[in-house]
Amino acid sequence: MLLDSLFNQATRKGHNTVAVAAADTAEVMEAVIDALKRNLAEFILYGDQEKIRLLLKLQKHDLLNNHKLRIVHSESADVAAESAVQAVFNKQANVLMKGNIPSSTLLKAVLNKEYGLRTGNVLSHTSVFEIPGYNQLILITDAAMNIAPNLGQKVQIVNNSVTLAKSIGIEMPKVAVIAAVEVVNPDMPATLDAAALTMMNRRGQIKGCIVDGPLGLDNAISELAAEHKGINSDVAGRADILLVPSIEVGNVLYKSLIYFAKAKVGAVLTGASAPIVLTSRADSAESKLYSLALALCCVNK
Repeated sequence: MLLDSLFNQATRKGHNTVAVAAADTAEVMEAVIDALKRNLAEFILYGDQEKIRLLLKLQKHDLLNNHKLRIVHSESADVAAESAVQAVFNKQANVLMKGNIPSSTLLKAVLNKEYGLRTGNVLSHTSVFEIPGYNQLILITDAAMNIAPNLGQKVQIVNNSVTLAKSIGIEMPKVAVIAAVEVVNPDMPATLDAAALTMMNRRGQIKGCIVDGPLGLDNAISELAAEHKGINSDVAGRADILLVPSIEVGNVLYKSLIYFAKAKVGAVLTGASAPIVLTSRADSAESKLYSLALALCCVNK
């Protein structure tokens, strides 16, 4: 399965609307235009109206009168974030997308007690990678949201990523809990959490997936490496989801795959009442488009 398959899945979801906070940047507009061409969704664009109109003209797309595209002027990035979140809160849209705005500004609106998108669950970031030479999509969590999650937070992060995996057709996701070693070491907290998560899964406290750990990255994704280490597991060598122990590990792995392996990626923030596309401002238009398609696959109507 390749990332392009997300487009067909998103289209089959039917009518959806995306609220974009601070849409006045070229990469965001390129992703929006591509999404409209693919008939993925309708859009409400919040931001500097003149800049958005100019970007549309510069890209030579006559979309100003397109009924699937609406522009709402916002005086500032803060106002754009608040308006986009309120649109999702009021059911005018069912996906939130970050534009030319700091993540902290958007998350402040997302966590607003009056109109925000909080559910009481942990918000977590899950990325879906298509890696050259690797024969399946691989999910990584959490590379951008939770700094040093405790055991309880890791349970919710697993649940969020499993829900996302199922939304893109992985019926029984295999979750590898990553550590530096594949044995429990009392001096390495990541291995203790991994063992606890594995046992919780076996006892039915974590459902809908198969969890195993601790596993090193090599024996999580390579059957040959797992065989050499003598690891007998339903997950080892065949993981769908890599649960990393900290944001540093996830962030380095994420960027290594993009810059060294030239991988393609889509990412989404889950755990809120609606999927959130929280890409970096440095991410390509292609990555933003994949992330948007991924978020649309996650919409729960």
